[in-house]
Amino acid sequence: MSYITDHKQQFEDLQYNIENQDQLRKQANGGNSIIFSYPPGEELLYIEKAKELYVEKAMFIDVSKLLVSYIDEDGWDAFKNYYNDFKTTPHKVFHSNDPSTDLFDLIIDEIEKACQNDLIPFLVRTGSLYGTGIENVNIMEHKTIMNLPHPLVVFYPSKIEDEDLYFLNFKLASKYRCILVK
Repeated sequence: MSYITDHKQQFEDLQYNIENQDQLRKQANGGNSIIFSYPPGEELLYIEKAKELYVEKAMFIDVSKLLVSYIDEDGWDAFKNYYNDFKTTPHKVFHSNDPSTDLFDLIIDEIEKACQNDLIPFLVRTGSLYGTGIENVNIMEHKTIMNLPHPLVVFYPSKIEDEDLYFLNFKLASKYRCILVK
């Protein structure tokens, strides 16, 4: 898929799905999310175009910045020690059920803030989630996301091959609870 030739239709499909949230929920098995797929090497082009089109309608939530913010909360050394304590279960570092705030909580909080401000939440730079144990389906099936007044748009560096979605072009990903815009 070439950005220059295919982005126009893709962004039109995105807009259609944003505007037709009731239909989105039916087609997404009750979900409220849109996965916007694009080649990883063209990520910045797609984000730039989305920011141009949705300048006053959306809040762009940069996962890479949230990851850095999460690590900076206690500092690199404390994070490194904490991460090493959970070497065999790293997902517990980023997404656990304990009361302390983790990366997953930060993501959900930012999505909620977007909707509280009547903005469409766009999750960008999601490649930063690789290795955290946070999967797109964890976010899409969260009760808060399922009940948002606007659909969640997940910018997803990926490829589609034989109807399968591959995160970062190699990790098989879920398309459940969402609409795929490709």
